[in-house]
Amino acid sequence: MTRSPDPVVIVGAGQSGLAAARAVHEAGLTPLVLEAGDRPAGSWPAYYNSLTLFSPARYSAMPGLDFPGDPDHYPHRDEVAGYLHSYAAGLDVEIRTGTRVQAVERDGRAFVVRTADGQEVRAGGVVAASGSFSRPVRPTWPGQESFTGQVRHVADYRDPKDLAGLRVVVVGAGNSAVQVAYELGEVAQVSIASRRPLAFLPQRREGHDVHHWLTSSGFDDLPLEWLIHSVQQTLAMDTGDYRAAIESGRLQRREMLTGFDGDAVVWPGGERERVDVVLLATGYLPSLSYLRPLGALTPDGLPLHQGGISTVLPGLVYLGLEFQRSFASNTLRGVSRDAAYVVGPLAAHVGDAPSHLGL
Repeated sequence: MTRSPDPVVIVGAGQSGLAAARAVHEAGLTPLVLEAGDRPAGSWPAYYNSLTLFSPARYSAMPGLDFPGDPDHYPHRDEVAGYLHSYAAGLDVEIRTGTRVQAVERDGRAFVVRTADGQEVRAGGVVAASGSFSRPVRPTWPGQESFTGQVRHVADYRDPKDLAGLRVVVVGAGNSAVQVAYELGEVAQVSIASRRPLAFLPQRREGHDVHHWLTSSGFDDLPLEWLIHSVQQTLAMDTGDYRAAIESGRLQRREMLTGFDGDAVVWPGGERERVDVVLLATGYLPSLSYLRPLGALTPDGLPLHQGGISTVLPGLVYLGLEFQRSFASNTLRGVSRDAAYVVGPLAAHVGDAPSHLGL
């Protein structure tokens, strides 16, 4: 009988979970990745069909593996999923797919992780890396229960042909809202509703993709406190096509709707407009309900943390949260830096914990 430390359980095998697995392994600990899906690719396979990264491949790779092909191309959704699958295959770690974590409980200084299929795993530490895109935000409006059309989230959107010929209002002002509204405009009658005028960030400047400037200027690494005061509005990446569509009237931007009335949305001032579908591109929140037994979340289900390190429980850390530590925190290029940051105190906690006797 030998002593072996309990593994560090990593919840999720998307980009955040894989970055965590690499960092935990490099820290001399044993990672165990639990993934609800059937392969290590995170949420990427579920996104809409036309989705491409807004950053070129050269700015989207994780440590140890470049994207194949032209480093200046913008990888498609399926390329990213394939890349993550290849990245996982190159890690010397155990990844259990088809394993949904249902609850995490404390057991002294360690944790017990319970899965939906009845497994119980004792863990020296836990990395919640289930991502920022698993809980769609679905706002509601007065009269919505009377609406005879459909209210859908972009999480359920796949292809513009599914809405061809319909009258659609896309709600939102970010990348997904603008990209989806633009492609729907080819086959449907589309308006985009937002609380503030759309703001665009040019994709290229002085011959370089904007990500060249974000990385070379140090913007990617600026602290969260600076970003909160400096980035006051949602920005959508634009090659010029989106702004041109708005200015030409091909894509109509409206003030945020105020409610629903039967077969119509109601605009500010009381104007009614018949529509078939309201498509919400209103963002996501992390889905961390499995941590509720630990008391580690706010009443709204958000993590209590500082830079990804739990302020409630030693041995619990997070990865992949939006603006967790920087502008790039929940991106392919930024998540590994955050992984190295949170694994330091995690390793210290696991190293101080009593070993679990095993064969």
